[in-house]
Amino acid sequence: MKLLRYGDAGAEKWGVLDAEGRVRTLDDALEHVTGEALSPGWLAQLGKLDPEKLSLLKAERRIGPCVPRPVNFVCVGLNYADHAAETNSKIPREPILFLKALSAYSGPYDDIAIPPGSTQTDYEVELGVVIGTKAKRVREEEALDYVAGYCVVNDVSERHFQKERGGQWDKGKGCDTFGPVGPYLVTKDEVPDPQALHLWTDVDGERRQDGSTANMIMGVRQLIAYVTEFFTLHPGDIIATGTPAGVGMVKGFLRPGQEVRVGIAGLGEQRAKLVGG
Repeated sequence: MKLLRYGDAGAEKWGVLDAEGRVRTLDDALEHVTGEALSPGWLAQLGKLDPEKLSLLKAERRIGPCVPRPVNFVCVGLNYADHAAETNSKIPREPILFLKALSAYSGPYDDIAIPPGSTQTDYEVELGVVIGTKAKRVREEEALDYVAGYCVVNDVSERHFQKERGGQWDKGKGCDTFGPVGPYLVTKDEVPDPQALHLWTDVDGERRQDGSTANMIMGVRQLIAYVTEFFTLHPGDIIATGTPAGVGMVKGFLRPGQEVRVGIAGLGEQRAKLVGG
């Protein structure tokens, strides 16, 4: 099942993609669905619906982030060996974690605003893991039981802010519009192996990143166990699991007027225009 959210920013509604790629609304259906959104029971009830019997979204609407704004938007740094190598960084002994500012949270087709003073705005395609069940001190062998599904994340970064302005990475990671998520939440039953997904980035039609989640240093199960050792994850929270080689600090930074596309096989593709902030 491919779930999405459509509508104006902050007022999105749930929808589902049918077999022909059309958006069906869930307004009426959700009146009869019980439980917390994204929980296993909630998803099971939605899974029993026949999309062909749901109303089509008749007017073209903005597609927003595929889940409501989370409590925690967790990102993992340097989780692909090839990306660590291209940036002349040592492979971390333990995962580098940071929280992306929730004001960065945006839709898959929204413009990405290059902030004033930026000279090094960058892209990072990443597999997003969406939590469906409250998770605290999760054991690795049970980690996927807590997953609702997967999505595309672009961990947009400003490298000068991140590396040269002192302190934590957050300064270069949390600018407004720097967290596009979606277009879809693909439920985990449609992703039998999250460590076997092709992911890519194109800038103005040029392939910049071309990798596989098989090359993560720490996989999805391990990351969920590791993150929940330190803090509790809630339904709708996202873990962005790191990016492969080919980032802009090697290939060239982004400029206003360019178009960036990031995608993951089976999870859809984002498409965003770069604009001045």
